[in-house]
Amino acid sequence: MGKKGAFGISHFVICHSRAGGNPGGRSRDVKNKKMSQEYIYYVYILSSKRNGTLYIGVTNDLFNRSFQHKLKQNPDSFTAKYNVNKLVYFEEYQYIQDAILRETQLKKWNRQWKIRLIEENNPTWRDLFLDMI
Repeated sequence: MGKKGAFGISHFVICHSRAGGNPGGRSRDVKNKKMSQEYIYYVYILSSKRNGTLYIGVTNDLFNRSFQHKLKQNPDSFTAKYNVNKLVYFEEYQYIQDAILRETQLKKWNRQWKIRLIEENNPTWRDLFLDMI
């Protein structure tokens, strides 16, 4: 769905659907999201388990970033320390500024709002990373 971004520029926000975890129910190749040197930016939520510890981040490569969390590449990081490596929610943005603003907004939300957002789109808290491999 097209929206006006924080800077008055149209962008697209797509989050995964309940059916199959694919955004908008369409088949998507998240691993190879570069199109003519443009990136798609992702705001994502990781969890340690259902209703567990949550982490919110932003990236331009959701597949590799999720994999880095799973591998615990930085053993001193928050996600490694608390075993937060299940991709339970994500949104796509055309512009990095909009993705960063959304990440900041979600980080300010109370926990119950975040849980509701996840459960509206991924009621079983399935690891969406598995859909990308």
